[in-house]
Amino acid sequence: MPILGHRCFPLKCCCWVVAMLIAVHTGTSTQEFCTKEESGGCEPTNVYQKEDIKVITVATDDNHGLQRFLRSAKVYGIDVEVLGKGKEWSGGDMNYAGGGQKINLLKEKLSELMKLENKNKIILFTDSYDVMFIASLEDIVKKFKSFTDTRVLFSAEQFCWPDSKLAAQYPKTEVANPYLNSGGIIGYLSELFEIVSHKPIKDKDDDQLYYTKIYLNKELRQKLKISLDHNSAIFQNLNGALSDVQLKTNTTEDWPYLENVATKERPLIVHANGPSKLTLNNLGNYLAKSWSIKEGCALCKEKRVELKDNELPSVMLAVFIEQATPFLEDFLQQLIDIDYPKGKIHLLLRNNVEYHETEVDDFFQAHSKEYATAKRIKPSDFISEAEARNIAKDRCINSVCDYLFAIDSLSRIKSNTLRHLLSSGYDVIAPMLVRPGQAWSNFWGAINSAGFYARSADYMDIVYHVIRGTWNVPFITNCYLVKISVFRVPAAKSITYSKEDVDPDMAFCTSLREHGIFMHVSNELDFGHLVNPESYDISRTHPDVYQLFDNKIEWEARYLHEDYATSLQEGNKPLMPCPDVYWFPLMTKRFCNEWIEIMENYGQWSDGSNNDKRLDSGYEAVPTRDIHMNQVGLERHWLQILKEYVRPLQEMVFTGYYHNPPVSIMNFVVRYRPDEQPSLRPHHDSSTYTINLALNTPNVDYEGGGCRFLRYNCSVRDTRPGWLLMHPGRLTHFHEGLRVTKGTRYIMISFVDP
Repeated sequence: MPILGHRCFPLKCCCWVVAMLIAVHTGTSTQEFCTKEESGGCEPTNVYQKEDIKVITVATDDNHGLQRFLRSAKVYGIDVEVLGKGKEWSGGDMNYAGGGQKINLLKEKLSELMKLENKNKIILFTDSYDVMFIASLEDIVKKFKSFTDTRVLFSAEQFCWPDSKLAAQYPKTEVANPYLNSGGIIGYLSELFEIVSHKPIKDKDDDQLYYTKIYLNKELRQKLKISLDHNSAIFQNLNGALSDVQLKTNTTEDWPYLENVATKERPLIVHANGPSKLTLNNLGNYLAKSWSIKEGCALCKEKRVELKDNELPSVMLAVFIEQATPFLEDFLQQLIDIDYPKGKIHLLLRNNVEYHETEVDDFFQAHSKEYATAKRIKPSDFISEAEARNIAKDRCINSVCDYLFAIDSLSRIKSNTLRHLLSSGYDVIAPMLVRPGQAWSNFWGAINSAGFYARSADYMDIVYHVIRGTWNVPFITNCYLVKISVFRVPAAKSITYSKEDVDPDMAFCTSLREHGIFMHVSNELDFGHLVNPESYDISRTHPDVYQLFDNKIEWEARYLHEDYATSLQEGNKPLMPCPDVYWFPLMTKRFCNEWIEIMENYGQWSDGSNNDKRLDSGYEAVPTRDIHMNQVGLERHWLQILKEYVRPLQEMVFTGYYHNPPVSIMNFVVRYRPDEQPSLRPHHDSSTYTINLALNTPNVDYEGGGCRFLRYNCSVRDTRPGWLLMHPGRLTHFHEGLRVTKGTRYIMISFVDP
C-alpha cells in the first residue's frame, strides 16, 4: 500500500486513519480522501516507499539495449527485476508476432508475489531493449493514480497490431492512440495476475494479441478496470508518433525531456516500438540525464575508464587503402605517430591501389617489425575489400586482441585518438572526422527506410561542435574502435562486412544494428579530419600539388614555407635586398622541386621567340623559354596562391594598395640555360607588381643568374628556393635577368594586376 508522509496533531487525525484504511482496501492514495482542511491539520506529502511498487522486465540477453534501460532506471533510483536472464529466448522473432514468453515469465513471477505480497501492490512491467525511463517512480505512480476507475493501465499506440482486423472492436478510436500496446503496463498485482493467468499462451504466440483480446472483452475490461494510456501520459510509444514527439533540450530545466505536442503531455516512459528503435537511440543521447547544455555529456563521464600503462589492452590496427588517396605519405606517418606501444599493436595493412604500392611497401618494410605481429594484403592478392575486412575481424577474434581499430587512408587523426577511444568505455565508437569546411563526416545521424543516409535533427550541431559528447548513431565509417568481446558472443558470429550489393561498411553497420549493438561517434575532442579524394588525379605528375582546394590542411603543411606566417606578424620587418624589392619565404623546397618536375614532365617549353600562340595577341614583347600554368592545369591553383598567400604580403609592404582577388593573366615558369636562353634583356613588367619565386638553388643547381634593377644598380643573385621577390611593375623597376653560365635556373613569375 502507499505510505504517505504526514504531520498530525493528537485527536485531529480521524480522517487520516480512515483514509489509510480505505487506501489499504483500494490501493488508492490517501490524498484522494484527505486534504489538510479535512484532516484537521494533517498534511499528506505524497511520499511513497519503493516497496509499494515492483518494477519488472524481461531480458534473456545482456545487450546494449538492456544496459541503456537499466541505466535509465538507475538514474531515477528505480530498482528493476529482470526476468529470463541467461535463459534461451523462445519467444520468436520480435520483428513479427511473438513474445508470449514474456507473459509466461511474468505470470510465474506474479504467482510468487501473490503468495508473499499485498495484492494491492503496484506492478510496473515494461519491455527492456527498446525502453527508457525518463521520470521517477514517484511521478509514474502519481500519474497512474490520476486515471480514474483504473486498476490496470496499458500503453497505447496508433496501430492495431498484430491483427488490424480487430481495430473495429475497440471502444474508442477517435483518440490520439486508440490501440493497446504491450510494451508498458502498470497496475495492481491482483488484477494483473488475473490477466496473465486468464488462459495459457505459448512462448511463440503474440503477447500483444493476448492482451488485446482481453481488453476487447468488455466484461473482462470492466471487471478488471483496464484502461489505455491514450494520451501518452505515462507511456510514449514512438512508432507512428514521431511528428507528435518533441525533444526539448534548450530549456530552463536542468535536463532535456520529451513532450507530446499533440496531447500536451510529458511522457514518463518511452518505448521504441516497431521500426522506431533508431529514433530511441538518438533520443537516448539526451534523455535520462545523459546530456544537457549545462552538464554536457554526463553519460560520457559515467562510462569513462582509466587506462593503466601496465595493463593496456592489445589492439588490432587494421589499415585499409581502398582508393587513391591524397597525401598518403602523411597518413602512413600518422600510423607511426599513434601514441600507443607498438608491442601492444597487431598490424594488418591492406593496400588495394597499385599506384601506392611502392610507398606502402617501403613503409611496411621499415616498420612492420616494430609491431607485435604484422600482415600485409597486396593488390596482387586479389582479395575484395569485404573479405579483407572480415580477415581483420576474424584474425582479431581468434587471437589475443582486445580491440579492433579500423582506419581508412582518408582519415587523419591526432596521436591521442586511440587512447581516448579506449578510455571512453564504449564498445563501438568512432572519433568524429569531417571534411574541413563541409558537413561530410564519418557518421550518419539517421538512416532512411532503405538503410541509406538521412540527416538527424542534431547532425549539424554535432558536426560543427555546437554540442559535444558521444552520440549513438546508426552508421560509422573510415575510423572506429570495436571491443572484440561484442563479436565473441554466439549471437554475434554472423556480423559481417559481406552483403550483396552493399559496400562493406554499410554491411557491417547493418549487421551491428540487427544484433542490437550500438555504434557511437565522439566529438568530445577535435580528433582530426577526413581528406577529400574526389579530385585526386593520379595520372598527373605529383597529384598532391593539385590539392590546394580540396585538401588545404595537408597542402599547406607540405608546401607552405614554415616561416611564412612569421612574415605577417606585427613588427616583423621583411628583407629588402633592393629599394622597394621585398623578399619573403613562401613555399617549401619540396614544392619547388615538384613544381619543376611537373614542368619538365610536361616538357612543352616555348621557343623563346616573339611569336606566341598561347597569347590572345599572338605576340610576346619580352619572350622567355617558359610554360604557362594553364598548360599544366595549375592556373586556378596559382591564382589561389596569389589571393590566399601573396596578397597579404603585398598589402603589408605596399601600404594602401588593395585589390582582392589579385588579377594575373601571365603566370609561368621560366627556364634559363647557357645553351638555350641564358638571360633576359632589360624591360618593364606589365603589372602593378611582379612576383618572382625562385625554384632552385644558385651555385648548386646553376651558376650565375639573378635579377638586376638598373635604376638602383642593385642585383639579387643569391636567391633561395621557395623565397619570393616582390617588386613594383611599370616605370620604377626597370630590370633584367642576369646570365646563367652553368646548369639550369627555374623561376615562377606572375605579373599581378596588369
